Formats: sequence, structure tokens, C-alpha cells
Amino acid sequence: MSSQHTDLAPVEVFSKTIEELARFIGADKTFAELIFTGVTLNSRNAKNGDLFIALPGAKVHGATFADQAISQGAVALITDEAGSHLIHAEVPVLVVGDPRFWVGPIASWFYRNPFSALDAVGITGTNGKTTTASLVEQIWRLDGRTTGFIGTIGITIDGEESNASFTTPEGTDLQEIVSTMRERHVRNMVMEVSSHALSQHRVTGARFRVVGFTNLTQDHLDFHGDMESYFQAKAKLFTPDFAELALVNIDDQYGARLHSDAQIPTKSYSRSNHRADWFYESFEESGAGFEVKIRGAGGVLIEGHLPLLGLHNLDNALLAIGLTVESGVDPIAVAAYLKSLHAPVGRLEPVSVGQKFLALVDYAHTPDAVSRALATARSLTSGRVIAVLGCGGDRDKTKRPIMGTALRTGSDLAIFTSDNPRSEDPTQILAEMVGEPGENEIVEVDRRAAIATAVIEAAPGDCVIVLGKGHERGQEINGVKYPFDDRIELARAIEELS
Repeated sequence: MSSQHTDLAPVEVFSKTIEELARFIGADKTFAELIFTGVTLNSRNAKNGDLFIALPGAKVHGATFADQAISQGAVALITDEAGSHLIHAEVPVLVVGDPRFWVGPIASWFYRNPFSALDAVGITGTNGKTTTASLVEQIWRLDGRTTGFIGTIGITIDGEESNASFTTPEGTDLQEIVSTMRERHVRNMVMEVSSHALSQHRVTGARFRVVGFTNLTQDHLDFHGDMESYFQAKAKLFTPDFAELALVNIDDQYGARLHSDAQIPTKSYSRSNHRADWFYESFEESGAGFEVKIRGAGGVLIEGHLPLLGLHNLDNALLAIGLTVESGVDPIAVAAYLKSLHAPVGRLEPVSVGQKFLALVDYAHTPDAVSRALATARSLTSGRVIAVLGCGGDRDKTKRPIMGTALRTGSDLAIFTSDNPRSEDPTQILAEMVGEPGENEIVEVDRRAAIATAVIEAAPGDCVIVLGKGHERGQEINGVKYPFDDRIELARAIEELS
């Protein structure tokens, strides 16, 4: 198999002929009988018998690496007209107008349409995708179902976990992974669907029974350009090409628009709008969570204790509950499962090593998510909120000053630091994020030192919250990913002080 997720590749060996492929893509060409047994986009991952799809890149055309793919065993290539002029090897080359568009459909066809065998749920939105998808999978597993999960925190097939390179894998990997899920008798699969994946056709060829929309706030404008283009990318998921049914958040202005404009049957959810199909009849904070009464489509009532922190998690839980009921879980069973739910790793995750203040790690890396996380931290403590935050390099620069403002507004002591600077100068990122440091603000470019500073500043009853990286286990600096886990660093800083 040619996927990067080789530990999750199917056991079954798939094969097609180049002649069949030519017919599938409508190529007016005939070929000698030649079989291919895998599909890859990466010449470095090419294996004997693979079809190599050479895509045009931002800097270099994938066809430049055709010789490498062929030397490793690729038996045929697909590319565009420009790419075909870069290939001089004696293997079949099929030319299509937009090879990136064809990746998903070819992979789906090659793996015999694996999505058709699963009850698949797709979730998109700026914030909340991971938490909602995790809650969906938890409810299914509590219901005794064999499940699959694809998202930011990894890939899981019936309990077996693997790391993920992207929130949504490339089309070749995605179809191979879902083929493995089918082989392992997965009944229900949930996946996060990113706007990048929709724009880059990574999910073309995928099919969901139901899709969910969380919210849309500023992020990824380096890629999409403006909020309207960002919204249109997300909206692609809510069409007959991808899904049968949708559940969208009408408290969000873009969600309300999607609800009215969607091309597929669409149900609504809202924290407080009783005209929605799903809403909270009541909720009140109770211990580490909420006592909730939820009304669902058709008058369903689900009530119990929801052990999640933060008002934003009321929205995530409501979407997850609606999606699982739509997938056939009995609402009475869902009510029984509520008390067993938990947030995924790196999402308002407590770090406790005996200290007398609250310590949290959260993945918040958009202005809206930072504001929500800090509001939650404020609600959990009687003392000060001490917050650590940076902005990633080579990403949307326009959100940096907005992130800085969110940090200042939501905390009593704002500590500005590095996130993943990637190829950028971290001091320049901080300058764009901070402007002029004010009172009760610290700028510390070294993230480890920034976390230690937060801990040193904390008094009993305070809350230290480290934002931006959550579950991540590395920090990318100049093309090198160094081991770095906010949870470990925060625990270490507390222990060294005690």
C-alpha cells in the first residue's frame, strides 16, 4: 500500500488495469494490459506497482519527481499537460485537465467506494471540530458500536490509534483508511473536514450521511483571502455531492446563512433559540460541568449531567448529540451516556501535580477560541487568569494583533510567546501580535521559559492557561520539529517550583 498510514492500510490487495483507469477518467487512449496496485501523490512513498499522480505545486510541479517515483516502482502516471512535458520515462502517462480534482474520485474508485459501506459523519467549522467529533465517537462507543475517527488529534480504527499529518488526509490516504475501516467492520465513522481539504478536493469522492457545522470565525485568511471565500469553501460540504443531511449552528451568522441556503435537507441547533430543531431547554453550571435539558427534533428530551467545561462546549455537545441521534442512537441511551463524556486531549485539559492553582492546556489558536477559553478560565477561578499564547508562523498574519487583543482582554497577566514559528522570525511574529507591551504583559520568546514564568507568577486560587498547541507534541522551528508538549512543560515547571 502507498499510504503514509501504513499501519492502518487494508490487508486486502487492490488492483486495477491502466485500461480501466483510462475509461474511468474518460481518456481517449488505449494501453497494453498493465496492472497497478496502489495510488500515491508522494514520489518518496511510491511502491512497486503504484500509480503516481503528479500534481502542480506552489513552487515545483510534482512531475519533476516522476523519475524518483518510477525508480521506486511506480508503473504509470497521471498529470496535467504541463506535467506531461516534464516526464521522459517509458511508462504510461495519462493527462487530465485538473489532476488534483481527480485524486479523490480515482482513490475512491480504486478502493471500491469504501464510504458507501459506512454511516459517515463529517464535521466542519473554525472551532469545535475536534471536540464535537470526539464526543460523537464517544457516544457511539458507549452504544457498543465499532467506530472510526479521523481528525486533528489522530486516526482511530476500532480503538487502534495512529498519528495524522493533516486534520483531513489527502484523498489517496483518506480512501485507503476508510477502506481499512470497512475491512475491520467499522459501522460508524466521524471525521473533521477542513476548509483546506474542501478547497483542495481531498474529500472529493467521499460521501457522508450527515454533516455538521460548528461556527465560522477568522482563521486561514492567508489561504482563503477573505471570510466570504472561507465560508464558500466550508459550504461545499453542504451539497448533494457530499451529504444527505446537515445539522448547523444558527447562533452563528454563517451557520444561519448556511441553514437558509443549503442544497440538502438541513436541521438547526442553537444554545437558546427554541425555534431550532435542537436546543437547550435549560442549562446551569454544576460542579465541573452543566446540568442540561435538551430538546431535539420531534420533541425528544435528553437530560442529565454534562461534564464539560466552558459555554462553547454546550454548543459542541449539542451538535454531537444531534448527530448521534440522527445516526440511530436512542435518545434515552444518549441521556445515560452524558455523564461519561469527556473533552479530547489538549482541550481545556487540566494539568494537576499537587499545585494550589488551576493549570489548563488548550488548543485555542483563533481569536474567537482564545476569547472563549479565557472566559472559561475566568469562570473557574476566584483568582487571576495568567495566560500564555503565541501565533504560528507562515499562517494568517492578519489575526495576530486580534489574537493579542483577545489575550489582553481575557487575562490578568498576558504572557506573549512563540507557537510554531516555522520559517519566520519569532520576534517579528511577536511584534505583530503585541505592538507595544502594556502593564501586566510579558513578552518571552522562549515558550518553555514563558510557561515557567506563568507558573512562578501564579498564586493559590489563580488559573494558569497555556493556549495554542493543545495536544501537539512538537514545536516547528526552521523546518525542524523539536519535541515539545505544553502539558509536559507545564507539569515540569510546576514540579520544579514546588
